[in-house]
Amino acid sequence: MKNRRGAHLLAALTTALLLVSCSGCDQGDGPVAEGRDYQWDKEAGASDASAFMNVAIPEGATQTKGAVQINPQEDVYLLTFVTSEKTAEDIAEDLRPQEPLKAQKTDFAPQGELFAHLGLPEPQTLKGVRWAGVCPPCVSDHRRKKAQWIDIYVETLQADRARVYLQAF
Repeated sequence: MKNRRGAHLLAALTTALLLVSCSGCDQGDGPVAEGRDYQWDKEAGASDASAFMNVAIPEGATQTKGAVQINPQEDVYLLTFVTSEKTAEDIAEDLRPQEPLKAQKTDFAPQGELFAHLGLPEPQTLKGVRWAGVCPPCVSDHRRKKAQWIDIYVETLQADRARVYLQAF
């Protein structure tokens, strides 16, 4: 009799814990609902990503988009825009990478879909895209003291235009 009462108590406790952990599961945009441990900051955009990376959006840039993905350990900041090829290269150089922009192999899948959130393909999947990465603290770039890492991808478009993809954490 005592074991049966204990089993019922354990079942009730388990059910209560399950209900509490699933509260909000039907909202559709929470991390639990989609089986992930992150969420998108619905109020953050290009200006927030630009400020975090300390990268100015060039005057005359078009198709500017940005987002912030909130993660348990470190947030991811995304910024993209279309500008002149020269300006894109200048931005990459200003990041102070150890190596200049170089062709990126496209024979691997990106980790997750970040830029898809902005309606764009992942830059790692694009043919002819060039990449550079930088650790601002490693190169003593005090202008970017909030960022631990910044990836820049430059996709050449038409008529001296390029799409810049920036990703930082």
